[in-house]
Amino acid sequence: MRNENRFDPTTFAPTHFLWHYDSGVATITLNIPDRKNPLTFDSYAELRDTFRDLVYVADVKAVVVTGSGGNFCSGGDVHDIIGPLTEMDICGLLEFTRMTGDLIKAMRQCPQPIVSAVDGVCVGAGAIVAMASDFRYGTDKAKVGFVFTRVGLAGCDMGACAMLPRLIGQGRAADLLYTGRIMRAEEGEQWGFYNRLCSSESLLDEARELAHTLVEGPTFAHGITKTMLHQEWNMSIDQAIEAEAQAQALCMQTADFKRAYRAFVDKKKPEFGGN
Repeated sequence: MRNENRFDPTTFAPTHFLWHYDSGVATITLNIPDRKNPLTFDSYAELRDTFRDLVYVADVKAVVVTGSGGNFCSGGDVHDIIGPLTEMDICGLLEFTRMTGDLIKAMRQCPQPIVSAVDGVCVGAGAIVAMASDFRYGTDKAKVGFVFTRVGLAGCDMGACAMLPRLIGQGRAADLLYTGRIMRAEEGEQWGFYNRLCSSESLLDEARELAHTLVEGPTFAHGITKTMLHQEWNMSIDQAIEAEAQAQALCMQTADFKRAYRAFVDKKKPEFGGN
């Protein structure tokens, strides 16, 4: 794992995807456009390690994930991943499935809000990455599919059976996970999978605009919000109320809370510092 002092977001140069950093926002671009940006063993691992390291990178306050060439991600690469998996024993297979799940854990556990900008093909593991993001912007060309049953696998991949019903409802999730069919863009917007539909031309700009808006807010508090949204899935209402009481008391100790109060008194817009 990279040491926090060596992970400079302005110079970070990953091997298996593109990285762009601007004023607190990091953009990750999956970049194998001729094959619709599939994931490989190596890109899975590098993405996992990057999201793990972002816990320690205070200069990155929001992340945008997208794909090049008009598509988001076509899932696991057929030749790099699917073929070799058919030759593995159960130990090797479990090592792989745990590694892919670790990418989703890392995305959910990093404090930065993640915005997925989804255009074109977004299937298999690509659909899972979009699902695991905090916000999803799509286009009318976006084709999201949890296609695991099409290759003889279960729909319960990388947390899909836990997260997707919470986003769109149990029945709709069952529809997609059993059949492996493509969710049309208008369905995704109506069902709450997408926060917004944009044109293909404006998609990345609008996703980055949202990310920069988040950066201008109380980013420490945003991290607490993300943590609570994730952890409260497994809490009772009483436990959640107590956990939120403790979390909010912590936020009330921040300088941002005081900045907001002083700005309100002075009838100004608060300028948050993330602390």
